[in-house]
Amino acid sequence: MILEWLSNLNPIWQALVGTTFTWFLTALGAATVFIFKSVNRKILNAMLGFAAGVMIAASYWSLLDPAIEMAAGSKLPAWFPATTGFLLGGVFLWSVDKLLPHLHIGYPIEEAEGIKTNWKRSILLVLAITLHNIPEGLAVGVAFGAVAAGMPSASLAGAAALAIGIGIQNFPEGAAVSIPLRREGVNRLKSFWYGQLSGLVEPVAGVLGAAAVLLIRPILPYALAFAAGAMIYVVVEELIPESQREKETHLSTIGAMLGFAVMMMLDVALG
Repeated sequence: MILEWLSNLNPIWQALVGTTFTWFLTALGAATVFIFKSVNRKILNAMLGFAAGVMIAASYWSLLDPAIEMAAGSKLPAWFPATTGFLLGGVFLWSVDKLLPHLHIGYPIEEAEGIKTNWKRSILLVLAITLHNIPEGLAVGVAFGAVAAGMPSASLAGAAALAIGIGIQNFPEGAAVSIPLRREGVNRLKSFWYGQLSGLVEPVAGVLGAAAVLLIRPILPYALAFAAGAMIYVVVEELIPESQREKETHLSTIGAMLGFAVMMMLDVALG
């Protein structure tokens, strides 16, 4: 029913609907601040691990594998667009990481990354999660754009599965912003506002990704791999190290395994 409704929409609107869904689950996760004032560090590590697992699985099943298939019939070797796009995605996130002021959860403000600034700790925490969400929104938008471009390996169900998987892992990410802010003394409403705000970049990135693919169809394999590279950069640079900060790392590892399994299941079942 939902897929039939989506199929009648313009691909830009499809991308907007998909990324609005992922933002909504970020906001839903942020809303847990109205129930909880703090979150156990082990639970937070498990949630971050789950998010990492989802992003790793999505990077291959929903992005890299289709990119390789799409490039198979071109004059270039099939591995070239996927490898090039993947590395460019990592370079892009590395550049943003160096420029955008941000602070990872649980770190003292002296360890803030990016350009030095006097911004408040709360803003820096929000920007750290916002950094995660750029490649996620881009991935969903490019996936819907691939369907509209008529690529054989792309399907509306597959793009929807990616949006669902990203949305599921956005729930704990929203909580991972709002609850620590509340624990630091920010009131509940502001904590929720900042938590959901971190997800608003996804609809913007999603629409831009879909539009870019529709305007310049030959870049599609590169765009899919670019989104994958950006997500893997976030996973290796931030999510996994943050989830493994405590001596007890089993929960974060189990969370990553479960996240990978959930995303793989969604992609295979729906895609």
